[in-house]
Amino acid sequence: MSFISILTYFIGGYTTLVISLYMLSAVVPAAGFAARTLAAYISLIICAIYGALASIVLRILGREQIAQWTTARAFKYVMALTTGITFEVIDPKRHLETVRPAVFIGNHQTELDVLMLGCMFPKYCSVTAKKVLKNVPFLGWFMSLSGTIFIDRKNSKDAREAMAGAAREIQKKKQSVYMFPEGTRSYAKEPDLLPFKKGAFHLAVQAGVPIVPVVAANYSHVLYPKGLVFKAGKIPVKVLDPIPTAGLKPEDVDELTRNTRDLMLKEVVALTQKVRNKPVAVPATSGDGVVHASGADATLS
Repeated sequence: MSFISILTYFIGGYTTLVISLYMLSAVVPAAGFAARTLAAYISLIICAIYGALASIVLRILGREQIAQWTTARAFKYVMALTTGITFEVIDPKRHLETVRPAVFIGNHQTELDVLMLGCMFPKYCSVTAKKVLKNVPFLGWFMSLSGTIFIDRKNSKDAREAMAGAAREIQKKKQSVYMFPEGTRSYAKEPDLLPFKKGAFHLAVQAGVPIVPVVAANYSHVLYPKGLVFKAGKIPVKVLDPIPTAGLKPEDVDELTRNTRDLMLKEVVALTQKVRNKPVAVPATSGDGVVHASGADATLS
């Protein structure tokens, strides 16, 4: 049996399974969770293949800086088709189009945030990654081809040292980056933020570029893995005004991180209130909401 035949059978069987689970979800709600999970995975694979090919072509054309943007947009439309989920971007002042370079930061709820990036990712922007991933087959190649900003943690004593190379890349290429300062997914059922790591803020200060917060409303009504909830829906995501960093020094990073987190938390709560159409309490924060630990691993996000 040829590879094409095997691939055809696989795609046909996978599609049949997803459709069957969608139909079964009318009777068994958990089947909807399984259906959308499978649909999301195949959508991600399709777009990853597309992204690798697009990166090669755009690299040849000298346009590699938009490779991650075009891949993100493809994921947006494929996911809307296969899962019925999308993010509605609220950006009245067009910061996504006009602020460059910048360090964009956002709250990190679940794996669905990959779709959030697909819907709002600006042109000439990339994600960040550890430099050690640069040599990983396929993944590292795609990252390199698509303009990923690599952060060198090797032998670094703190976030400032680790961010130095990335800051130079931002300045040289006028390439924005997107980071999640929480450092991991929160899986929060109610609007909340984990304590912020300071890597993104050190990077913005070193590069002398503004921080642009992006907040998504709590969407546990759409995806909540612990409750096997995965439904179709439209989730609002709001782009806030840029926060300038010109003139700031490393010693100002703690306050910058704390103030930015406070601002984002209030906006997450306000946005969630609009979605739910009822008041939502601002969660209490233990400490000042900033990770205070030494070493790059503790401060990079």
